[in-house]
Amino acid sequence: MTTTTTNQTASEGHRAAFSRLLAEVGVTETHGLELLRLVKMCNGAYDTILGQQMREDSVSSPQWRLLARLLVADQSGDKSLTPTELARSQRLSKNTVSAHLRSLEERGLIEREIDPDDLRAFRIQLSEAGRLLMRHSLPIHIGFLNDLTTDLTGGEIEQLETLLEKLHHSLLHCIE
Repeated sequence: MTTTTTNQTASEGHRAAFSRLLAEVGVTETHGLELLRLVKMCNGAYDTILGQQMREDSVSSPQWRLLARLLVADQSGDKSLTPTELARSQRLSKNTVSAHLRSLEERGLIEREIDPDDLRAFRIQLSEAGRLLMRHSLPIHIGFLNDLTTDLTGGEIEQLETLLEKLHHSLLHCIE
């Protein structure tokens, strides 16, 4: 038996034991739990795959997302964002964003300027090198992400997007 088969068998055994436990305590409907499990499994797989892919690039996955956010700001006329805005948009801590920004700045991919409206704050923008890197890597990265869904038909992708949007909307009601 291979390691993968052994892991699958153990996982199935754990799921069966958990299902029995839930039934014993009166829980019969578990679709919320199952959706959470599947979404987390997909997220973990995406993170693993992207981590492997980004190791070949000059920036990490979180750094690439920061650069992409700055590119969007650049294209929409904002030109620059504060570290706080970046942290909020990426759902990262300010400390984590600061570390990524330091690294990106050392490599010349971003520029940091003092905010003229608040001399205590910085504004971050793409440097020309960062802009060129993103314009080059964006089609490659998006193509790679698209290739990850090759087992799904166009209709299935559309249906999955619709369902995930509805799930996200439902989750947002719980936050408010």
